[in-house]
Amino acid sequence: MKRLRLLTLFAPVVVLLVAAPVRADVIDSASNGFTVKVAIDVQASAAKAYAGVIDVASWWDPEHTFSGKASNLSLDAKAGGCFCETLPNGGSVRHLSVVFAAPGKMLRLNGGLGPMQDMGVAGSLTFALSEAAGKTTIVLTYKVGGYLAGGLDAMAKPADGMLSGSMQRLKRFIDTGTP
Repeated sequence: MKRLRLLTLFAPVVVLLVAAPVRADVIDSASNGFTVKVAIDVQASAAKAYAGVIDVASWWDPEHTFSGKASNLSLDAKAGGCFCETLPNGGSVRHLSVVFAAPGKMLRLNGGLGPMQDMGVAGSLTFALSEAAGKTTIVLTYKVGGYLAGGLDAMAKPADGMLSGSMQRLKRFIDTGTP
């Protein structure tokens, strides 16, 4: 009877975990760097999902921009391309640089996001896509290494939270058309 009561109490938690739209983890974390991995499943072909990824102005959280407007973001998805943001008075920001683009399969960008832009770090952000049965899994991996007084491990959880939220917005955008 006690076991049945425990199962009844934990069943809703298990259902929520299984149904969760985003799977996120800090894979590793140390003073010299960290790796964050976030995975989502979308109801779209890999081609459509890739098109959603590169339409960053439509799904990126405006809270994680310098201008406060996601509409100021752009992503030129070719080697040497820029994940950039326009700022008032002719200003601009290069968030990341594209180093590998394989439409429908993978997009890799290098650089430090947000506050890491001002740190002695190197980062590699990869979107890997795989399609099966009309659904696509998108796995985002962000690997960061370098120097930060006090250690880069302090940045792992905030980066995980920001990227998890961004991937939730991307999933909603691809599945529904709105983030």
